[in-house]
Amino acid sequence: MNKSKFYIITLVENLILDFDKYLTNFPHMYIELKREIMNTSYNMLRITLEANETYSIDKRIDYQDKIIANIKYLDFLINSCYDKKIINNKRYLKFGSNLDYLLKYIYAWRNKCRA
Repeated sequence: MNKSKFYIITLVENLILDFDKYLTNFPHMYIELKREIMNTSYNMLRITLEANETYSIDKRIDYQDKIIANIKYLDFLINSCYDKKIINNKRYLKFGSNLDYLLKYIYAWRNKCRA
């Protein structure tokens, strides 16, 4: 398979790897929260791949809107983890900056499609 990828796909994959790496010691009582973070991340990757492969601009923009909604939902979930003291401030800031960075690229991609 070709190694050159759409950069946003790489960002989403790296986010998933970071979640998988840094959310390993989740308390058992909050395991559903971790599962929701991972499922949302995988779903976002699937939607990103679909958006990248479609030729319909309207469908692509719909997918991009779904990606944005997933990013905002993940931000809420990560914020919940921080509030429950599951993750420390350093991880919280890292995840937040990664989500903001990804969101910036999605907005730029969507604006380019609308132009």
